[in-house]
Order: sequence, then structure tokens, then C-alpha cells
Amino acid sequence: MMIFQQGIKKLVAFALAGASLVVAQQLPSGSRSIFEASSDVGKTRAGSTVYGPADSVYRVTGGGADMWGAADAFHFSWVRVSGDAALTADIQFPWGSKAPLEKAVLIFRQSLDPGSPYADVAIHADGHITLQYRAAAGGKTVDVTAADHGSTRLRIERRGDRFTAYMGSAGGKVTAFSGTTIALEDPVYVGIGVCAHDAEGLTTVGFSNVSIERPSASPPADKK
Repeated sequence: MMIFQQGIKKLVAFALAGASLVVAQQLPSGSRSIFEASSDVGKTRAGSTVYGPADSVYRVTGGGADMWGAADAFHFSWVRVSGDAALTADIQFPWGSKAPLEKAVLIFRQSLDPGSPYADVAIHADGHITLQYRAAAGGKTVDVTAADHGSTRLRIERRGDRFTAYMGSAGGKVTAFSGTTIALEDPVYVGIGVCAHDAEGLTTVGFSNVSIERPSASPPADKK
């Protein structure tokens, strides 16, 4: 298995074509980020992503009224990936968050369009955790709420068209709680995001122990 993690591999940023629907785009601040770029998606105040090499924490600041319905508004740090992959992170909301539905997500997304199909695992400031997905562009958002609240370690895994959401304790084992099937075309956008659940507000969430795991490529067959 191949793992891209802070301090292990620096990914090179590519120019994004057709970014007219993206409010802002920048390289995540700080060295050795695993993400290609950071974008505000949908109608939102300008956000940012700062990676701290000293503590290996991504501090993601995002606005936006919600990730729901037919369109989303949030700040998103992403890398483009093809094929199967899994994204894992520990998540820490700021102490005393005022909006219980502030949202931090680990997400696979077809595009940066606000109405893009996607699947994510989301934790809210009040502790409840959901698998969220939009199966078709501009379609409705569906969610499944986990039975347990307050977990701080999340994971979402893609195998073919199947997406599975996991939850667990910080730095520890995770357990699957739901899944869905969505057809996304490669490459997809994979990354971390924050929604303030407030069209005029911003919130900052910390993501640590962030890793993207991918199956190792099979070695070429010997020629005879």
C-alpha cells in the first residue's frame, strides 16, 4: 500500500482548467502539504489552509451556508487522484464553537463545481457524524447519521464506485458505519474541507495525522 502523508511526499501543483466556479484558489500555506491546492467552492467568504510542519496540523478556515441540497459552499484543500484510495484524519474543532452544525469533512468529489457529485464523511461541531453524498450533478444531498457521537478520527474509502465511511478515536482504530455507491470518473478531487454553516461567517478546524492511502501498483510482468 502506498501512503502519502505529511513530510513523506510533496505533491506538485497543477494549473486547474475551467475554474470559473471557484471563488479562490491557492497553494496551501506551509511546506510539505500533501495537497495540490486550496479552493473556495460555491458562495462563501474567502477561506484558507495553513499547514504547520512543526505539529503536522492543517488549519482549515472555511465559510459557507452549508454543504447540502443541490449545491455546496465551503473551503476545500484537495489533490487529484485516480483509482481506489482512502483518506484518514483526526479532527479538532475550536473550543466553544457557536454553530452546532459547523462541518469538517473528508471528501471525494467529481469537480470543484458547487453542485458536483461527491461522497464525504462529516463531523459537526456538536459531535454528530454523517456519511453525506450527492449522486448526480445538481441533485439532492442525502445523509446517514452514525449511531455514536463525538469520535474525532474519520476515514473515507473508495473502492471502485463504493464509498465507505468510518469513525473512531484519535489516532486509533476506525469502524465502518455506512456506505454508498456513486459513479465518479477519474481523476477525482480528494481532500479536507470546512463549512461554517454561516453565509457571513468563518470557522477554523484542525486536521492532524492526515494521510491518503492508495494500493501499490502491480509490478510489470517479466518479458519472455
